[in-house]
Amino acid sequence: MDDIPSAMYDKSDERQCLIYRGINPSVMRLIINTGKGGVGKTSVSVATAKRCADMGYRTIVMSTDSAHSIADSMDLELNGEITNVMPNLDALEIDIITEMNRRWDDIRRYISDLMMSQGIGGMTAEEMAIFPGMEMIAALMYIIDFDKNDRYDVVVMDTAPTAETLRLLSFPDISNWYADKMFGLLKKLMSIARMTIGKFMDMPLPTKGVMQTIELIKDQMNEAKRILEDPKKTTVRLVVNPEKMVINETKRAYSYLCLYNKNVECLIVNRVYPKGIQGEYFENKYREQEKYMELIHQVFDPMKMMFSEQMPSELVGWDMLDKLADNIYGDTDPTTVFSDRSPMSFELIDDIYKITMDLPFTDKSQVELFRTKDDSIIVHVGSQKRNVALPDSMRHSTMIGAELKDEKLILTFKKEEFL
Repeated sequence: MDDIPSAMYDKSDERQCLIYRGINPSVMRLIINTGKGGVGKTSVSVATAKRCADMGYRTIVMSTDSAHSIADSMDLELNGEITNVMPNLDALEIDIITEMNRRWDDIRRYISDLMMSQGIGGMTAEEMAIFPGMEMIAALMYIIDFDKNDRYDVVVMDTAPTAETLRLLSFPDISNWYADKMFGLLKKLMSIARMTIGKFMDMPLPTKGVMQTIELIKDQMNEAKRILEDPKKTTVRLVVNPEKMVINETKRAYSYLCLYNKNVECLIVNRVYPKGIQGEYFENKYREQEKYMELIHQVFDPMKMMFSEQMPSELVGWDMLDKLADNIYGDTDPTTVFSDRSPMSFELIDDIYKITMDLPFTDKSQVELFRTKDDSIIVHVGSQKRNVALPDSMRHSTMIGAELKDEKLILTFKKEEFL
């Protein structure tokens, strides 16, 4: 802080220092750390959040993993509520029971009543009211709220292992697809059911409040999609260890994240053994890691990479987390956007529309394309698929080409009137 004039610097207002340094603290930064289970995502996330807080950013570290561990990493207790743990730093482990009661009580009560009407009572009905995906919706709604109300400068998201994270990040697309296809039909069925089935069957029908809540969720998922696909605001960082299985899963995760148009801007190589370790086991392990470090460079260059050299130990407590942050970031601001390039782009050249999608580590045998009746394109890659809604200007176009070249899927379209 020595370069900041004393008239500008007030230790009670670190945000003024950020503004002086040219950092706009009113733009929320979302950093999502993901990777295979056990690679150290939680430690990296908490260390990143603490470093951001120490720099004066209003920061929250949020866990979306049902098996939460950020409290363990900080060596304290959390209760499903946003909790201040130190100056500028809050923490949250999402508790779905709390979220259902707070956000979707209409839905919870309706599903519980429905279960009880069918002979399923007590706690079983309450448990069945919590259906898969609600944790994801709750996490995304927190992000929307933080962004809308300028509550935090930085949100660090500690995620579940890769497969669950992909479901979280693809959820706005999936939920919107189901809502668009089924919501209108459901409303029509409900109006008919209230005049027929409801008169003869002891089965509760959704109330107006339930339907309004579902419609609100749909609208909010559109806002979540906007935030998640803004490459200057939201970035994904892949946490990887120099191990063969971890590298292979990280490659797949990178491909799928690009498919979902998420900006993967950094690779954090964690748990790298430092040179000079004594003992045959560690010497053999270091030689093994050297081989996989070379593979990591071959596979992921020129992506920005940061490395954490550390002995295998439990990273618990602020001192250990500070050391980890020093190891990873050094003097670098963790909020830096190392690349703001979107993995998907639309362009018009003469009368030809072109969609280009990055698909690293993918060959054409893994890709399938489908055109839907509502003028969307379903791109199926490996075990993942994405519904790409075409812009209005392309709704009445005809696909005239598709090729996978230099790890990019290029789709070309032509307007019908030019044919």
